Amino acid sequence: MRLRTIWALVVIGAALVVAAPAAGANECNGFMVCVSVPGPWVVVPVSTSSQRPRVEYQITCPRGHVAAGLDARLSVRPIDVGFIGTLGTPVNPGISTSRSVVFLGTYVGSQGGAPTFKPFAGCVPAAGGGTRVPSAVSAFPPGRPVTRRVKTVRVRPGSTTVMQRCLRGERLVGGSHAFGFFTRTPPSASLVGSVSGSQAVGSSSVTVRVSGDAEVSSVRAVVQVHALCTRSA
Repeated sequence: MRLRTIWALVVIGAALVVAAPAAGANECNGFMVCVSVPGPWVVVPVSTSSQRPRVEYQITCPRGHVAAGLDARLSVRPIDVGFIGTLGTPVNPGISTSRSVVFLGTYVGSQGGAPTFKPFAGCVPAAGGGTRVPSAVSAFPPGRPVTRRVKTVRVRPGSTTVMQRCLRGERLVGGSHAFGFFTRTPPSASLVGSVSGSQAVGSSSVTVRVSGDAEVSSVRAVVQVHALCTRSA
């Protein structure tokens, strides 16, 4: 019986070691059990206009987990990074965030180049929340009227078309795409320039015509296409 107990403790300890956060970011700080999910180096569009373009990239936690900690690393300082959260009280995992989290990146500098950021999500086991008492207000509380449908595809040399559709009965209300590179260090300007995409938004789908040159064959590069869909009237 004692040996069985010791073996159980060893197994639990090993599981905690596996779930330890990856070095280099702080997305798992403060959590006893946390699975680190790092993203690629996401390419941030460059503009010097007063209306700066924004890139969106989604990271998904393992099944049965929610995003509880977020962090990022930047290739250059003037990148504004945030995330999309859902309104609710208190602000915490399971309310503000769910299994998936969308990072937002905007380049606010003036030097151009090839800015990128690497997002990290710290994922913890999902747990049920307590009951909530509704307020007596004759209006609708914030909900989740938009479903983000995402497709991630590896980019290889040559041209290809990547499409993400809404489901039957849904309407498309927006779309975007982002490129990412799974490299140990920020990708060079040459590597960033080795991929390009032309986006078209239809009545129910987002289509991106992707091109990659020979340089992209040496790394794992991806394109992520987002379709924002709703069933609201």
